[in-house]
Amino acid sequence: MQRKALALLSGGLDSTLAVKVMLDQGIAVEALNFTSPFCTCTGKNAGCKSEAVRVAQEFNIPIKVMNKGVDYLEVVRKPKHGRGKGMNPCIDCRIFLLRKAKEYMAESGADFVITGEVLGQRPMSQRRDTLRVIERESGLAGLLLRPLSAKHFEPTIPEKEGWVDREKLLAIQGRSRREQMELAEELDVKNYPCPAGGCLLTELSFVSKVRDVFDHADALNLRDFRLLKVGRHFRTGPGTKVLIGRNEAENEVLESAVQPGEAALRWLEGSSPLGVVMGKMDDSLLESAAKIVLRYTKAEAGRRCAIKVLIDGNEQRLMVTNDFSEARIEEFRV
Repeated sequence: MQRKALALLSGGLDSTLAVKVMLDQGIAVEALNFTSPFCTCTGKNAGCKSEAVRVAQEFNIPIKVMNKGVDYLEVVRKPKHGRGKGMNPCIDCRIFLLRKAKEYMAESGADFVITGEVLGQRPMSQRRDTLRVIERESGLAGLLLRPLSAKHFEPTIPEKEGWVDREKLLAIQGRSRREQMELAEELDVKNYPCPAGGCLLTELSFVSKVRDVFDHADALNLRDFRLLKVGRHFRTGPGTKVLIGRNEAENEVLESAVQPGEAALRWLEGSSPLGVVMGKMDDSLLESAAKIVLRYTKAEAGRRCAIKVLIDGNEQRLMVTNDFSEARIEEFRV
């Protein structure tokens, strides 16, 4: 009887190798990929999701893509096991993902779960003690196999039962990627981007934006966090935020993201970035937003300018003076 593994596949080197090791042992594999608003492996036409899909297609295995929902945002806000240097709840994040995998096991018909985790590779979530905590709290004790470091751990049920040949598993340890790259060459695994992956929650420059949303949002939603990677961000009031596009591509993203009740602003007399006002609005807050937009145009300082304001398809004109100093702008910047 052929056994089946459910693989957490990011599309990076480690998870790709873990899948290949299982396939080479005759194990059927289904991939599970999670999308996140905090992934750094993101481009306009690519990203971790598309890389995972590409790997699954190359290996001819099924893949299911899941969004980390609002319940994941609550994990980020209040992690049980603490954070790294930024807002990264690495241990709680792994537990969250593996619990989702456990829930999906029955539907997928999988017998066990595999990951590309390597002992000692990440300082918070891949220590021996935290790996044990993750396995226990995910509910996958005995059914979580880490093929790249398996020989550093007690045999799992798949190994004890002979579903998997332990002798063909690996004993990789530490932060170097040399062994993984050598294994990739040996197994003919090519085109592996994002070998180390990445999470914006570890980047201190990004943390202030995340905290700002948590501090001011009445209710959490994924859109607010996805937009943290787009444009310049300004907090003009406790319940009001202004986003300014940095280029035409970002203007397009912001324009498509505008929701009912929100305002889109542009300077009428020349090229202009798009400004979006989210949250509470009144005349004073709109005027402040308009002046911030003007900071990123060629409007002369002190000049009276016309701003087009579009709210729910209704257009109005707003006349404001371009008189915000650089210091004043910085007071609002998130």
